[in-house]
Amino acid sequence: MTEIVPVSGPELVTYADELAALLVETVENGSSVGFLAPLDRDAAAAWWRARAASVEADGLRVWIARDGERIAGTVGLVRAPLPNARHRAEVAKLMVRPSARGRGLGGELLAAAERTAAEDGVTLLVLDTESGSLAERLYRAAGWTECGSVPDYAAGPDGVLKPTTFYYKAVGRDTDVPLG
Repeated sequence: MTEIVPVSGPELVTYADELAALLVETVENGSSVGFLAPLDRDAAAAWWRARAASVEADGLRVWIARDGERIAGTVGLVRAPLPNARHRAEVAKLMVRPSARGRGLGGELLAAAERTAAEDGVTLLVLDTESGSLAERLYRAAGWTECGSVPDYAAGPDGVLKPTTFYYKAVGRDTDVPLG
């Protein structure tokens, strides 16, 4: 059984090596999550450890999906830092191990981020993904709205520039209510 749990900053440091393995595997399998292949596992672990301060400062939330003793997936929710954008957040680094795909885990991780965002008073979520990727099917099925794409926005793990599609989703309270 898979369990999805939020992690604190210190826990993120504890899980950094295991999350690094997930990140390296994701990149090696061709997913565009901001890194080029080959990705050094130590560099990936350092990247995860560097996120701990943001988790502790509540600028970033991270969830892991545990499948027994192994991390099968993760997702992040990045709060917008500026006063005029406190109503929005970005879903980032949704990753599921290739061996764990096809069981609804990506949807469960995404739903956890959406629920927490709404509970925190966030009313608008945004994300981006490589155009034509399998992730687009997940986002559309979860009620996300495509708002456009940009050619050559980011390089895939192979270093080749690819288009990126942007999505948004309203969550939580009515978006017409002032945030005060």
